[in-house]
This record gives sequence, structure tokens and C-alpha cells, in this order.
Amino acid sequence: MADYCRRNSGHLGPWEPARPLDYYSRPFWVRQLRAALDEFHGGQSVRTVLRMRQSDDAQGPRGSERIIGVANLSQVVRGAFQSAVIGYSLDQDMVGRGLMGEALERVVRYAFEDMRLHRVMAAYRPENERSAAVLERLGFEREGFARDYLFIDGAWRDHVLTSLIRPELAPARRESTAAGGTPRSLRSDT
Repeated sequence: MADYCRRNSGHLGPWEPARPLDYYSRPFWVRQLRAALDEFHGGQSVRTVLRMRQSDDAQGPRGSERIIGVANLSQVVRGAFQSAVIGYSLDQDMVGRGLMGEALERVVRYAFEDMRLHRVMAAYRPENERSAAVLERLGFEREGFARDYLFIDGAWRDHVLTSLIRPELAPARRESTAAGGTPRSLRSDT
């Protein structure tokens, strides 16, 4: 992880918050990964790393493959909300190959099928056309616009708010709005 973050610091910098001084160190990532395991076991998050598939004739053990991205579910809320926020990044050398779409599709499937969440949310900066495109391809719908939403790259930045509703629940929502009704998620009796 430290290597991934170092390699991509310039590429990811405009899209991420300020990082602590030891962010690129092994000890920092040992602590982070231990915390990620605790969060996973506590049902609070699912943090994944992306690696290229290794072909049968590839050299070296699987553990030597370099990390090319991350796709995380965080801020998991249960109860009446049943939601999580998805966040992701990709190695600068891997952009444009469809890898992030594949990874996010799998993470979203895990959120809906294994975790049985109702909603997965994502936010992106309006100028981040790649994020907008990958989320749209996956079926995320724009829900709003948040001014000064997150402190990113040295300033408060606007974000587009999107979500994807678990597919087997979406048809009832679409039928309700198509008939001119209020979406079920907005009714005060739900």
C-alpha cells in the first residue's frame, strides 16, 4: 500500500484529502491494515486492494503482485438505512482499461448480495469525468450536488452525490415514480 500511494501521489493528489507525514511509510500502513481488519470484523467497512490477475505462466508468487488500486466500502450504516459509501482509486498506469468498472461492480455486488445493503453511495468532484463515467456505467444515479463538501487538495470542493439501490428493490421505486407517486424512500410512512 505504501508503494501504491507513493507511486500515485501526483496522480491521486488532486482527488484526496491531505495526508499525514508518515502516510507513505510501512508502519503507517501496518496500523491502517490492522484497523481495516477490525472495522471489517465489526461490520463497519470492507477495504479491498486491486491486483492484476496472474496468468499461469507468470513468474513469482501471488504475494509479489503489486497493488494497482483500491475499492472500499466505508461508513456502513445498518438499521433503517442499510447503506455504505464506496470510494476508489486506480494506479495512473492502469487508467482507461476498464479495470475500475470491473472492480466496483464486484464490490457493489458484495455490498448487495453478501452484506444485504439497500444503498451504496458515491460522491465525486464535478470535474472528475472518469469517476462520473464509471459510476454512470454501473447504474449510479445522481441525487444531488453538495457545495464545499470535502476538504480536498487544499480547499473545500463541491461534489456530485450519487447512489445505487439494490436492484431487486429498484423496480418498486421506479413504478412508484413512473405513476406520479412519491418515491417510497421519500415517504414519511417508511
